[in-house]
Amino acid sequence: MHTKPTIAIAHLGCEKNRVDTEHILGLLAAAGYPVESDPEGADYVVVNTCSFIEDARRESVRTLVELAEAKKRIVITGCLAQHFQSQLWDELPEAVALVGTGDYQHIVEVIQRAEAGERVQRISPQPTYIADEHTPRYRTTPTGFAYLRVAEGCDYRCAFCIIPHLRGQQRSRTIESIVAEAHRLADEGVQEIILVSQITTNYGLDLYGEPRLAQLLRALGDVPVPWIRFHYAYPTGLTPAVIAAIRETPNILPYLDLPLQHSHPEVLRAMNRPWQADVNDRVIAGIRELLPEAVMRTTLIVGFPGETEKHFEHLKEFVCRHEFDHLGVFTFSAEEHTPAFNLPDPVPAVVMERRRRDLMRSQQPISQRKNQQQVGKVVDVLLEQENPHTGEMVGRSARFSPEVDGQVYIQGRGELGSLIQVQITAADVYDLYGQVVPNLARV
Repeated sequence: MHTKPTIAIAHLGCEKNRVDTEHILGLLAAAGYPVESDPEGADYVVVNTCSFIEDARRESVRTLVELAEAKKRIVITGCLAQHFQSQLWDELPEAVALVGTGDYQHIVEVIQRAEAGERVQRISPQPTYIADEHTPRYRTTPTGFAYLRVAEGCDYRCAFCIIPHLRGQQRSRTIESIVAEAHRLADEGVQEIILVSQITTNYGLDLYGEPRLAQLLRALGDVPVPWIRFHYAYPTGLTPAVIAAIRETPNILPYLDLPLQHSHPEVLRAMNRPWQADVNDRVIAGIRELLPEAVMRTTLIVGFPGETEKHFEHLKEFVCRHEFDHLGVFTFSAEEHTPAFNLPDPVPAVVMERRRRDLMRSQQPISQRKNQQQVGKVVDVLLEQENPHTGEMVGRSARFSPEVDGQVYIQGRGELGSLIQVQITAADVYDLYGQVVPNLARV
């Protein structure tokens, strides 16, 4: 009997890519392929790549080169395969297959063809696929939380962003499909679900003719998972109906991830986000009024072509005035196939980096103060890992989203993947520290 080859997966990139990786694993496992955690002993290595900005691309290329030097048979999936298929095909003979962002559902057939000696390219020029609750999935996140993709692709054309080129137009799943998957995750013991897409506040627009995020959030209120949060909330989509759904649905966390990118109208216009300039302040003020307990995180870009010191000072003042709980700052990365690639007045790299550091420094006392306000409180914490050397437990409170925010370091015991009550005893700029409240631990 012919035994099936073993396959390892190297995952790179964002949480949306993470969902793709989990479906690739699920499809391979369902077809009976042995999946290895270590590429060393595997017959094939599937590398699910990222190509969003230059740093991500470099990491993807470095991984591919290392595997090529180790004489591995490589299957390249994800954004880099979609973005640079001809270069990869020519320059990496070790690549037995290239699979696009809308084609990973064919991974089993691709491996079969590679096994038969074929070199396979499976890349749709315009990705249209989105997995649903029936697509096999093997979760790779810690037991307590899972990502749930509500839509794929994007209809916006921000000048700096290559996502529509790599992922296609927005396509949403039905509310019924999302709720069915959420129930399954609840059955698996998941305590937290994180809804992801490119623009979650536009969820449903393509399917229903209008955004239906508020209806989706209310429908998820019936799912027995204590925490549900969503990422990528563009401010224009945070309508009173969405805010009301967050406020009135007990398991929807009042955590808002707002990818604002900038504050100055001239920079936002150049970024092709002109709708945002006059709404940022208004929306944030509205959130503070209607959802005073909201935890807000944002991501910003410094060094967009033409950004002056005046523009940057405007951004810094904006950050200091609005006092976000969490802040991420990126330096501009010029991407081929985007309108910003050839814009005049580039900002020198050294200036971009100075502005990034300056903005993060402005944020630090704000984050420190916000964290300090947690000291003395008893909060629910999702336990995620244990330090084997110290026995210290590590988890997150509802204020922290995985991988992008801080953590809670805990003295005391608890079951991994469970929610327990922790008294916060100390705080620093990014993290909290506490101890398990005796007799109140909950599974």
